[in-house]
Amino acid sequence: MGELSTLFAPERVAVVGASDEPGSVGYAVTNNLLETFEGAVLAVNPNRDNVLGLSCYDELGAVDDVDVAVVAVPAPVAVEVVRDAGELGIRNIVVITAGFSEAGSDGSRRERELKELAEEYELNLVGPNSLGIFSTGVGLNASFGPKHPVSGDVSFMSQSGAFITAVLDWAEQADLGFQHVVSLGNKAVLDEGDFVREWGEDAETEVILGYLEDVSDGQEFIRAAREVTAETPVVVVKSGRTAEGASAAASHTGAIAGTDEAYEAGLAQAGVIRVDSVQELFDFAAILSGQPLPEDNDVALVTNAGGPGVMMTDAVGDSTLSLADFADETLDALSEGLPDGANIYNPVDIIGDASAERFARTLDIVLADESVGMAVVLACPTATLSFDELAEETVRLQEKHGVPIAASLMGGASAESANDTLAAAGIPTYFDPDRAVRSLDALSRYKAISEREYVEPTEFDVDRDRAREIIESAVADGRQALGVESMELLSAYGISVPENEVVTDAEAAVEVAERIDGDVAMKIVSPDISHKSDIGGVEIGVPTEEVWDTYEDIIVRARNYQPDAAILGVQVQELVDVDTGTETIVGVNRDPQFGPLVMFGLGGIFVEIMEDTAFRVAPVTEPEAREMFTEIDSSPLLYGARGREPADVDALVDTIQRISQLVTDFPAITELDLNPVVALPDGAAAIDLHLTLDTEKL
Repeated sequence: MGELSTLFAPERVAVVGASDEPGSVGYAVTNNLLETFEGAVLAVNPNRDNVLGLSCYDELGAVDDVDVAVVAVPAPVAVEVVRDAGELGIRNIVVITAGFSEAGSDGSRRERELKELAEEYELNLVGPNSLGIFSTGVGLNASFGPKHPVSGDVSFMSQSGAFITAVLDWAEQADLGFQHVVSLGNKAVLDEGDFVREWGEDAETEVILGYLEDVSDGQEFIRAAREVTAETPVVVVKSGRTAEGASAAASHTGAIAGTDEAYEAGLAQAGVIRVDSVQELFDFAAILSGQPLPEDNDVALVTNAGGPGVMMTDAVGDSTLSLADFADETLDALSEGLPDGANIYNPVDIIGDASAERFARTLDIVLADESVGMAVVLACPTATLSFDELAEETVRLQEKHGVPIAASLMGGASAESANDTLAAAGIPTYFDPDRAVRSLDALSRYKAISEREYVEPTEFDVDRDRAREIIESAVADGRQALGVESMELLSAYGISVPENEVVTDAEAAVEVAERIDGDVAMKIVSPDISHKSDIGGVEIGVPTEEVWDTYEDIIVRARNYQPDAAILGVQVQELVDVDTGTETIVGVNRDPQFGPLVMFGLGGIFVEIMEDTAFRVAPVTEPEAREMFTEIDSSPLLYGARGREPADVDALVDTIQRISQLVTDFPAITELDLNPVVALPDGAAAIDLHLTLDTEKL
């Protein structure tokens, strides 16, 4: 364990607000500790002489050598208790008390005080508004929950205390055990990143699970999880995926919910497996803690039931797994060992009269095939099959071959003892075969996560000083929105742009066009006019002899459309041959939790219609930028579909990384759109720019 070791393995725990009144939080916490904790329980309450057989101390200062202080007193008093604890040198504090940031302005002020005290005294503070913490290694139940968890190798954190009580009640029946459990509460000090780091160093924790409504510091969470997921899987269910859910999450915990795209991208970059349901959260926990990682993602299916076998095969098709292609020797052995009517090809159907012995013989043959990376055993109850014998044989063969197995025994009471046998050996069982396949899929996905190497973001040689001058000059002029007049900002970061200049009279427009030598594009430059092409503010392919009149026409149209608009001039730009390229978009939006969120997709007029985009949290590495191309449905257009010349993907990757560096270097950039970035056979060019600044972050 790391810095939080004494939080989870204390010898002496003090309960401030201990009570002998049934139904009170102080009673529940004290009683829970007395029932299971291996160390000393110390009661602090100036209004009691004794609590549940313990002598009461008047104040925390009267207690010696406290490892953890559990605070269960009213919110205004709780702040003073934390102050006392800090002055006494007590580093670990669990604030059960509610009435902080989730309870209005007064509560928010009190929570800020907790943060300040924690920083001043270097406190490990859980909560406030927390159910408490559990650690089965020492019998620690410093909570007001109704149950102490069964011991196991899963560590679980939750932003909802009620979720924890429900899970612990269910887990007892599901044979799922825990090492540590933490109710995060309002996360004033310790948050999900701290516990991921801590449990990643815990030899007793095999899997880390989380129920999250928000992430306090997205960038720090990504860094923490990247370090841990190479050795320990992290699986998270993140609520608030919809606008309605995000609003509910904010009102529940006082959290500010970020966009779901940011969470999806950030969790993936961190190596965290995100699930959509509580069912999947614990399905995946069971297989990740119980089974070895597969050699590959080819799966063998063995069943005695045709219909469920088809369902299982469909599930493989919906996953990242593939059906294993058996070797000739395997097919020969199956043909020799199975009766007429059986299907020897994958999925292997050993038909309805199969016994446990036939199952075992078939599974032994299949697992010996080098093409098989994992397997599912699917069985329906029949008069000829003993589930108990099948479970024993499955355990034996899994140990013999070392190939990960998931089981689906589609029975009720008849499968209970068999399921217990399998679970005790770490083989997860599911009534629904689809769940078995999805769990193996999670195992395969985690293998890829554990093997990937993180590459540091490329640090390009750029002109930061010039970029800063451009941004500060715009702010000095009172502008928060920048457009094509600031294309030099892109050039400062090495992003290719066509030759261009913003001019304020027709004569200058002609001079620029003559210098460019060829037809040009002309565009109104105004921070107040958003859809410039809709009002006739954009002209493409203007010959030099028409530039003067076109300039005048564009200005008149803009004035007629919006008389009070600020017009900075007209941009005269070198033409880019769009017909030989593909229009893409590179954009940035700053997420409240994760920071700059970089978007890539098909650009031009199609971005809003098709919404075919991929996201990454900046800074974006070179491999992450390349992955964005594989995630959009329109990627074949970039790779030369239907005879088109392939686009210069390397140039696009370079552009994405440079934009990532720009917005990382300048937090004042809150939004940025390059639309389009024309991907050409040789290079990529940013044609248009829209950028928004937050002047308070300069």
